[in-house]
Amino acid sequence: MNKNRKISLLRYWTTRYFVTLVIGLVIVAVISVLWIRHTNLENRLNVTIYLAQEIADRFIEENEGRTVPREGVDEYIQQRQNIIDTELDPIIYIVDVNGRILANPFNQETFTSDYFPVRILEVESDVQRLKLENGMQSYIVKRPIQTEGVTAGWVVIIQSASQLTQMNEEFRLLAIMLATLALIGWATIYVLSKKLSEPIQDVAQAAKHVQEQNYDFSLPEHNIREQEVHELVHSFKEMSLRLQQLESLRSELLAGVTHELKTPITSMTGLIQAVRDDVVEGEEAKEFLDVSLKEANRMKTMVADLLEFNSFAADAIPITLETYDVNKLAKEILHQWEIVNDEEGLTIQHYLPEENIEARVDSIRLQQILVNLMNNAKHALNGEGVISITVERKRPGVADIHIEDNGPGIQEEEQALIFERFYRGENKKYNTHGLGLGLPFSKMIAQSMHGDLLLTESRPGRTVFTLELPCERNEKS
Repeated sequence: MNKNRKISLLRYWTTRYFVTLVIGLVIVAVISVLWIRHTNLENRLNVTIYLAQEIADRFIEENEGRTVPREGVDEYIQQRQNIIDTELDPIIYIVDVNGRILANPFNQETFTSDYFPVRILEVESDVQRLKLENGMQSYIVKRPIQTEGVTAGWVVIIQSASQLTQMNEEFRLLAIMLATLALIGWATIYVLSKKLSEPIQDVAQAAKHVQEQNYDFSLPEHNIREQEVHELVHSFKEMSLRLQQLESLRSELLAGVTHELKTPITSMTGLIQAVRDDVVEGEEAKEFLDVSLKEANRMKTMVADLLEFNSFAADAIPITLETYDVNKLAKEILHQWEIVNDEEGLTIQHYLPEENIEARVDSIRLQQILVNLMNNAKHALNGEGVISITVERKRPGVADIHIEDNGPGIQEEEQALIFERFYRGENKKYNTHGLGLGLPFSKMIAQSMHGDLLLTESRPGRTVFTLELPCERNEKS
């Protein structure tokens, strides 16, 4: 048997449940049979005792100084037997104190002599289980015949043990009940398993489509009432949609990255070729070489960004956390950036609180994040507009640095993708050069400092990025 052979969920659960159900029902059946046999034996012995007592009370009389049965004993016994239990076929003896058999109403001979064994009569218990001369296991029930307080004889009823425990009708009812329970149980688990397995089969089939990069499938979820299965289907649909977006994004970004790396190479090749072939000379040749050097440096920067991003993603670059005053650090970074980006149409505003806000950060990495965010804001404004930097602490243990601009904003459908690697929005594709690693890299750095970088708001005229940094725990609120 192949242990690696897979079977369907429906067959797996229904088969195992049915086997478990059958084992359980067999155990119930064995216990029920033993209990019913014991109950039948108890009840029928009680009936036999009751019958023996009635005979002893009503049909025994004194005649010429000795105990004899009254007339009509046979008819009464037959009548009572039919009323009490038609399945019982007792052997009834009426004997005197010496064991001499006075009457045998049904003429059934169990003992070879005319005397009943006295040893059986001398036992105190009213019920005995004995093996008779014919080898049959039987129960013997005896009740005393008393006249004026004196035992004058005995009514003895012998009943086969097999008859007392016989349960034909009970067996049939028990078998029908257990078979019905097995059928209902199996049908129930089959229906439930089928209902549960269908959406899982749909997900498995959809997974095959995704594996083949085919995202054209549908997964209904409105008819699913089970929360876990609904979450599975919904999560898979979200995942497949996300994969589809990433697949489309990957193709687009691969083309973009290739273009960004190819452009400086093409430019450098043409310029250097022109200088080598003496197409340009003198100052113009120097200018061509300067441009080629700038393009080489730009390509070097892009490759360095790729290497640094990959190293950071692999936790190969350590973060050195030290305690800094966020106000002071942000002010220094902003001042340095303003010196380099002193443009006439650009207005820089900053709002720093008077209180010190201390946090454990890597100052160099924090500068990378803020410079990248301010450069993005500058590109969004095309050199004309207002950039605002606000440092505040509205929540315990968290310092927020907001970088806001009054540019056109980020399109709503692009907002969920801006932190994806290599993603570049429609505006950036044609207006700025780069690999689309700035925001993902900045977010990764922020998270490595136990903070985060979020797009708080973006609409025409207002875009706000928020850098969250953990404050010192001993700082007072």
